[in-house]
Amino acid sequence: MSNTQVVMDFIQAWNNCDWDAIEAAFADDVVYHNIPMEPMVGKAAASAGIRAMQPREVDWQVLNIAENGNVVLTERVDNFVMADGRPLSVPVMGTMEIEDGKIKAWRDYFDLATFTNQVS
Repeated sequence: MSNTQVVMDFIQAWNNCDWDAIEAAFADDVVYHNIPMEPMVGKAAASAGIRAMQPREVDWQVLNIAENGNVVLTERVDNFVMADGRPLSVPVMGTMEIEDGKIKAWRDYFDLATFTNQVS
């Protein structure tokens, strides 16, 4: 399986709200870093952070994707319907490093104000 396919399967797991599949996509020592925030280190921490979001619906739209070696870059719009029914939409540039078919590092770059203005 290509590294691009690993990432596309991961995004599909998000769109399906399949938290177990999301967790399974991570290497045990994954580093998940939403760049404006503190990084989460390890599969347990990354999974806990993701599960804490509690979105009702997810629709990540991939605008562009590129693979170079073990690195996959995505340009996306991450759309959520949160547990309280509130919509949230954030343009994101993401970098995922793949090792042995698992996500070893995941960095997402986005404007924190765009995010916080929708959740405040």
